[in-house]
This record gives sequence, structure tokens and C-alpha cells, in this order.
Amino acid sequence: MATTRKIKWGILGTGGIAKKFAADLAHAENGELFAVGSRTTESAKAFADEFSIPHALGSYEELANHPEVEAIYVATPHPYHKENVLTALNGGKAVLCEKPMTVNAGELEELITTAKEKNLFLMEAMWSRYLPALVKVREWLADNKIGDIKIVKAEFGFRIGWEPESRLLDPALGGGALLDAGIYPVSFASMVFGPNPERIWTTAHIGETGVDEHFSILLDYGNGKTASLHGGVRLGLPNDAFIHGTNGYIHIPQFLFADQATLHINGEEPVTFSDSRGEQGISGYKFEAEEVGRALLEGKKESSVMTLDESLAIMKLLDKVRADWGLTYPFE
Repeated sequence: MATTRKIKWGILGTGGIAKKFAADLAHAENGELFAVGSRTTESAKAFADEFSIPHALGSYEELANHPEVEAIYVATPHPYHKENVLTALNGGKAVLCEKPMTVNAGELEELITTAKEKNLFLMEAMWSRYLPALVKVREWLADNKIGDIKIVKAEFGFRIGWEPESRLLDPALGGGALLDAGIYPVSFASMVFGPNPERIWTTAHIGETGVDEHFSILLDYGNGKTASLHGGVRLGLPNDAFIHGTNGYIHIPQFLFADQATLHINGEEPVTFSDSRGEQGISGYKFEAEEVGRALLEGKKESSVMTLDESLAIMKLLDKVRADWGLTYPFE
């Protein structure tokens, strides 16, 4: 049997999320870690040594211009995504950018325009979309297992210590719950109902540093369809998701990291889907990398699971939410 050609990946950035992606990429069927780029050669070499990467490059530009790198994963904090993605696109590379792809819709529109002008692949790294449990959930929904969907409930919140200088509490770094944690439940609701609700109600607690420490959002999609969403960075939450329909409901424990989902059909025994990736030492980032690999090997310029139009619509929704709070970042 012919083996699948492996896409040569570069990682831009050497922080915590870059390490998780690098560890998982070793398990990808259609990708291999080929290079890493950092702002210093020392940082790149240390990262390369840790993950056995052939090429350690001392600048993002060197990574973007390396002739053998095919795809770049942008792993820097979101205020730097626009600049970093443009660097990668200008180097002619396909890009997978950590969520949120940018801090506002205007920046994202610029990236999408550039990618299309250069005929290059671009995708937001909404990694949970590609987890086997959520793939199964979409299959259940497509098969109308729980009837007409009426209510989605999802949340993602964790409690950090009081560190006002930390990235998560620093408005100059796009800190706060909405972009870091909240985008996950918002994207989950979009996966089920689409990204364009008819009405939006929101509330947020703005903390001492000027960022949203926790929030609640209610989205009305018409025809009795609503999504109740919550997030926080100074508030721990159970982090489950539920999809309620006229014939039953679906429960996804810890939906962001989901390794199982349970289908409850009225009058029937529950059915639970689970995967064993944890036993193999796989966190789950490999699945989004494989999605990129499949698209590139098929000549596609975006993913059908997380389209650029959907990413842009979600970012416009987040902009509306922040506007309702009167929250802007210093760099906007």
C-alpha cells in the first residue's frame, strides 16, 4: 500500500501551546515537524532539541522563507497573530493559526484577503472541532438523532491566581475571558446553529485590570433556538456542553478536551462514544494538523469543517459582544 506523503511543518513560536502541538504532531499520519522559528536562535535550538526537529531558525522570517517548509502553525499570543500570519503568507506558506485568529474582525478580513490573493491555505486552529467525539456529535446531529435542536449550553472557565501582570489579565495583550476561553463555547454554538444569531444578550464582569474576568452570552437564532454560553479566567466552571433537541439530548463532558460524548434519545438507553487517544499519549492537536494535511494534499485552500467565513462571522460576533461591554484593547 502507498503511504501518505507527509506535509513538512514549521512552528512559529516556542511557548506552551507550541509544545503541545509539537508533541502531538509526532502522531500525525500526514505531517512531520520539520522546522521551528523563534525570535532568538537559542530559543529555537532548545525547542528543536526537545522535540528532535531538524531545523532551528532564529527568526520568524527565516521560517517563513525556508524553501522546504510547507505549512506553518502560528503559536504566538493572539495580539501578534496578524503580523505573524502575514509573515508566513508572504513567505508562500499554508497557515494554521492558533485561536482566535486575530483580536477583531478587521484584522481577520485582512488575513483572509491576503490568503486568497496569494492562493494559500489558511485556517483557524479550533482544535476541538476535530476531536473524534465532536466528529461523532456532528454525525448524530446530521442523522437527526435528537430531533429539532432547540437549546445549546456550553461553558469554559478556569480560575487563575491574582496576577495582574499576566497575559490573561493584561488588556495590552488582549487578555480577558472572551478571546482566550469564551471563543470555545461561542464556536461550539456556531458548530450547531451557525455563526449568525438574530439577537444577542450579554453581561460581563470587568475586573481591576480592565479585562473581562467572566461573562455570559445568550444567543437567539429564531424559531425557539437559543444558546446559553459562559466563560471565565477567574472563575472555574464544569466546562461541559449540552445540545437539547425535541427527541433527546447530547452531553459532552469537558467539551473542549472531549474524549467522550453521550447520546440520550427519549425512551432509549444512552449511547456513549469514547476515544482512547489518552492511552496513546495524544492530546488531540494532531487531528487539526491532519485536517490541514488532507486539505493541502487535495489542493484545497480552506477547511470545510472550520471555514474562513465562519471564523470571520464568529469574530464579528465577538466584536459585537465587546462593543456591548464597552471593552476595547489599547492597541485597537
